[in-house]
Amino acid sequence: MHTQSSQITPLPQTAMLVGAFAALKLLIHLLTLNLAPYGYFRDEFYYLDCASRLDWGYVDQPPLAVLILAITRHLFGPSILAIRMPAILAGAATVAIGGLIARAMGGRLFAQALTCLALIAAPIFLAMSSFFSMNPFDYLFWTLAGYLVVRIISTGNARLWLLFGLVAGLGLENKLSMAFFGGLLAAAMLLTPQRKYFLDRHLWLGGGIALLLFLPNILWQIAHGWPTLEFMHDTNLYKNLPVTLPKFLLGQLLFMGPAAAPIWIAGAAYGLCSKNGRKFALFSLIYLGLLIVFYLNNGKAYYLAPVYPMLLAMGAVWIEQGTAQRRRIRWALVGLLVLSGPVLAPNAIPLLRPETMITLQNAMHFRAPQQERAHAGVLPQHIGDRLGWDELVKMIATAYHNLDPADQARCAILVSNYGEAGALNFYGPKLGLPRAISGYMNYFLWGPGNADGAVVLAYWDDPKLLNELFEEVTEVARFTHPYVMERQNN
Repeated sequence: MHTQSSQITPLPQTAMLVGAFAALKLLIHLLTLNLAPYGYFRDEFYYLDCASRLDWGYVDQPPLAVLILAITRHLFGPSILAIRMPAILAGAATVAIGGLIARAMGGRLFAQALTCLALIAAPIFLAMSSFFSMNPFDYLFWTLAGYLVVRIISTGNARLWLLFGLVAGLGLENKLSMAFFGGLLAAAMLLTPQRKYFLDRHLWLGGGIALLLFLPNILWQIAHGWPTLEFMHDTNLYKNLPVTLPKFLLGQLLFMGPAAAPIWIAGAAYGLCSKNGRKFALFSLIYLGLLIVFYLNNGKAYYLAPVYPMLLAMGAVWIEQGTAQRRRIRWALVGLLVLSGPVLAPNAIPLLRPETMITLQNAMHFRAPQQERAHAGVLPQHIGDRLGWDELVKMIATAYHNLDPADQARCAILVSNYGEAGALNFYGPKLGLPRAISGYMNYFLWGPGNADGAVVLAYWDDPKLLNELFEEVTEVARFTHPYVMERQNN
């Protein structure tokens, strides 16, 4: 095994390198931002509705991502470019920090470049940076927290735990998955020499900072009966599609891309099997812990995504150390990533028209794995859920305006899920529609408004339930679209 020089790459060189890869990531998403016929993604409508009702928490999430969207919309409006730019920037920053992690672990320019390239090519990171949600910020906070842990280990500067606490606290206010990082990090430290930091006051002060930042959402959860914990429990029990362990592991391969597998697998092994990498073993342990926790709790395969920047950096460093005299291996890995990225990209971001996408899926005998019970369709959910929303709202508006004026005055529009409610509340005002109501996610807490239930225009996928709830039910229209999720056609 050839070991690399202990000399650290000058920071200006690293900055230029990771900056170039971050710019490439930015460019990819800007060029593919709004290709016809795709529009807003289902979740974006819900986030926009939440952004109009700022609070310290929501049924499915803490408030930070919603606050970011509210500020963005206030400054730049609700265009697709405006609302997606924070997610795109977060994705670009994640790529850059991934390269910095490789440098902090002792990696030279090749290791830094390989890490950045693998992050750009990974289908899950492509997909999650292509629309607004809390996930791109979650990946950024995990990666930044991981970088700080690497710096603490490499330099012994315990005061960085204070900055770690700040990042972790903000991460918790964005998504509760940061709690898994913190809990498994603590467990991994107990099993490694990093347990020494439990005797350092900076670690506990950092934990206090994180708790203080997260306290507003904790108080909101208490006041509302811990709805997010109930949401997470019900999601794992009823929403997520159960998978076998082989399929769960296959999901890691598909979401990160087969070409990146040798890198992150090497990263997981580096912390456990290499003398040079043993000081970073806690990341390998965190990965194994996440794998076990999410599989046993019926989590989605992509829930492990935020830990991969650390594993990719570790793997890139180990590969760099072992291939100093074997440059063909390096070029082969780079070539695989460069070639596989465009091949897998249409399954991650909407590059192709729906009919072309379906043809490609059939020709390749491959499609993105279904993750949720209700998200079946001819297209992958993260692509199909960008279609049909304005047509659906127009159909409902036509039905609403066909009502007698007296019925219109009392009519409530009831829908079964957050995507439909958000789309109606986004497009509906220009069509003269009242706000939609729903019992799903935070719409449950917002309640029915002034609706008294006397006249309801319901878009629902369960006619039997409507017949149980109302004295008289009359079907006035049906929505059909060839490319949306199956449950959307009612």
